[in-house]
Amino acid sequence: MFTYHCLNPIADVGLEKFTELYTNTVEMKDADGVLVRSASVHEIELPKKLLAIARAGAGVNNIPLDKCAEKGIVVFNTPGANANGVKELVIAGMLLASRDIVGGINWVKENSTDPDIAKSAEKAKKNFSGTEIQDKKLGIIGLGAIGVKVANVAKSLGMEVYGYDPYVSVDAAWNLSRDVKHVLNVDQIYENCDMITIHVPLMEATKGMLNAEAISKMKDGVVLMNFARDLLADENAIVEGIKSGKVKKYVTDFPNPTTAGVDGCIVIPHLGASTEESEDNCAKMAVRQMMNYLENGNIVNSVNYPNCNMGVCTQAGRIAIFHKNIANMITKFTAIIGDSGINIATMLNKSKGEYAYTLIDIENPVNNDITASLEQIEGVFRVRVIK
Repeated sequence: MFTYHCLNPIADVGLEKFTELYTNTVEMKDADGVLVRSASVHEIELPKKLLAIARAGAGVNNIPLDKCAEKGIVVFNTPGANANGVKELVIAGMLLASRDIVGGINWVKENSTDPDIAKSAEKAKKNFSGTEIQDKKLGIIGLGAIGVKVANVAKSLGMEVYGYDPYVSVDAAWNLSRDVKHVLNVDQIYENCDMITIHVPLMEATKGMLNAEAISKMKDGVVLMNFARDLLADENAIVEGIKSGKVKKYVTDFPNPTTAGVDGCIVIPHLGASTEESEDNCAKMAVRQMMNYLENGNIVNSVNYPNCNMGVCTQAGRIAIFHKNIANMITKFTAIIGDSGINIATMLNKSKGEYAYTLIDIENPVNNDITASLEQIEGVFRVRVIK
């Protein structure tokens, strides 16, 4: 039996995926797994019992990843589950930036009592006219699940699409339209594109990526869009770019005092993944990943440990070992198991940065002596008996 705790409301269609093996607990200290959306976990004391945290969404800046890794707590996210919702909002952002639709709607509201509003509108509409996006050059920085979807839709809308991602995955490459121009230098995006949208994770290397230097390389009148993470953009530099006329519009999904109410900034109240479908998809994916891990020890879409999948255990026992990614660990594991007179049926070892994960299926039930010996090895964070 397993217990789970929700730090935020999680869509019922996800929670309904839990089988009779699972019960909900109101106390996090009693949970094997935790489901979270936006709640911060940084200030929470992590219970010794806790095995997994599943983020129903993509971003995990609200979770202490290294601290979890060193306690043998696997952190999952749900990449791609909300991609369609974000994609649709990016397309809406392009249209809002190209034509002053919001300004026109507000004008109608302000003049709603005018009995000749239809005639007045014909005179006023020139103030809200704009340009079409067809034949415009769109630059996409980051070709993950969202970036690929945006690229393909933009192509179908008649745009010329440039994509930049030095780490594009095989799956993304297969799903990407062959008409997208894959460039090898981000400066090619800056120098050529009329509209630029960014879809990369927030890391030290990408923080403030849309800055004054980048803007100086862009075409005059460029439209910038940020539906990924607020800190990817140096928004003070962008506001200066708007004032100088270098940047035509900045569309962002992250309200803050720097851009809210500023002419030229279209600020949306973080609606990217806030659709019923996205929340449902994230919840279902988070629950499935957590169940697979708790029941089988398999890891899919973890952000602090490597993916590792050995299916359902058909042997007498399965051990999961969380450890530092250093030399000779496997030799030490197999020696302890071998000295116990137990044969290893299958083993899989994967690493991710400083951390590694080893799954071992053995032909005899796991005994306490083996787990105690494994736990004593320097560099081992946690030993878990799956079966």
